[in-house]
Amino acid sequence: MNTTVDVLNILLPLLYGGLLFLYGRSFLKTASRADRLKTTVLTVTVMIHLLYLLLRTILFNHPPITTPFEIMTVIAFCIAAAYLFIEGISKVHGTGLFVLIPAFFFQIISTLLISDLGEVPEILRSNLLGFHVTSALLGYAAIAVGAMYGLLYLMLYHDIKSNHFSVIYKRLPNLEILESMSFRSTLFGFICLSIAIGVGLLWLPIAFGEIFYSDPKLIGSLFIWVLYAVGLVSKRVAGWHGRKIAVLHVSAFIIAIFSITIVNFFFRSFHQFY
Repeated sequence: MNTTVDVLNILLPLLYGGLLFLYGRSFLKTASRADRLKTTVLTVTVMIHLLYLLLRTILFNHPPITTPFEIMTVIAFCIAAAYLFIEGISKVHGTGLFVLIPAFFFQIISTLLISDLGEVPEILRSNLLGFHVTSALLGYAAIAVGAMYGLLYLMLYHDIKSNHFSVIYKRLPNLEILESMSFRSTLFGFICLSIAIGVGLLWLPIAFGEIFYSDPKLIGSLFIWVLYAVGLVSKRVAGWHGRKIAVLHVSAFIIAIFSITIVNFFFRSFHQFY
């Protein structure tokens, strides 16, 4: 099994590099063979990546969340899986180049630097904790994809308003589709974050015997959750749409990243048990 994990670790960045080539060629040149292959290759890549994560969990007897470089490969998987889901429900296949670039670089760094800890704290061997972390990363990956679509919306909106029709205008879906993809990505991310928070609250008393409601990271996560809840409700109830909702998705993601950074660098949390 160890050999299989090593082979898959080397194979994954090659697959992500191939995906960038296919989506890039498809974006720049329509009606190419890449159009027919890219979604199939993406699906295969996500399945192989999932197999890699499962085998690594079995081999080392803990979820791949114990080092930054293990977490990087999980992030790469979450980005690809979130995009595959959004592409599947939207039937729009022309934006993968923009989404998969960070997945490619996360996986390259992980492949080059990943290693297993000699001794892993027992608390990090919890599969429930692994599910909590993976759900959270999948949620953040999805809202990042939503913010990316919001940014593409604003770029295309600027092109149209300035009457400057660049390659972005020619290759991207129309504004209505970009808005829909941004909303669906954000909604998917919000659902995943809700699951992560729920599982975390379930796991916390099992692991520590009590719940630390004043924990900075828990408060930060709930703040981000409320921020996105307000944004999603505003679209449905207040009728926000178009440029306003695109700006909201991009701004909310920037605030979320800022909040996470502040909490991680300036506050102590029970999440720092390793």
